[in-house]
Amino acid sequence: MRFLIWLLSHTIYRVSYKGLEKIPAKGGAILVCNHVTFVDALILAGTVRRPIRFIMYKPIYDMPVLNFVFRVGGAIPIQGAKENPSVFAAAFAEIRRALLAGDLLCIFPEGALTLDGDIGQFRRGIERIVAETPVPVLPMALQGLWGSFFSHSGGVFRRPNRLWRRVQVCVGETVAPERVEAAALQRAVRALRGEAL
Repeated sequence: MRFLIWLLSHTIYRVSYKGLEKIPAKGGAILVCNHVTFVDALILAGTVRRPIRFIMYKPIYDMPVLNFVFRVGGAIPIQGAKENPSVFAAAFAEIRRALLAGDLLCIFPEGALTLDGDIGQFRRGIERIVAETPVPVLPMALQGLWGSFFSHSGGVFRRPNRLWRRVQVCVGETVAPERVEAAALQRAVRALRGEAL
């Protein structure tokens, strides 16, 4: 499955990376990344050497056909506490189990795709996750995806000539669990992305 994801993501884009060696080879950890396109998870899953379990919005997780891929990949569906309290509680319970089992998780703390290329405010769910299960957190940034076929720039899926762009995945320095703070992570991800939207 991971090879197929790598093949797909590296066919759509020309992907390079920087700092992947900072991701621990084993043990529970969380990646936090900006969210630019509908295929961000594919790019990360095809780039990072360890299997990643993505924390994702349940209505997307439940989409026909894609649901099979998400389930096989061990994605964790989540919704807001007010929107669906039972799913919210189950997600945090599964996140805790996964981290204690030594899984590598990834969350997009903006909670939605960017509509203007900028990085949105990071939600504080990451703080709760790490408070309940202290693990290292690694900020990551996707560069070069804004304006591509799967981004909201000019309308999603409207310009096939925006495929095969150069994309870079950048990994920052590990943040100790006691220092995890949503706003600081947002600044770290913004710095990693730089001006390469």
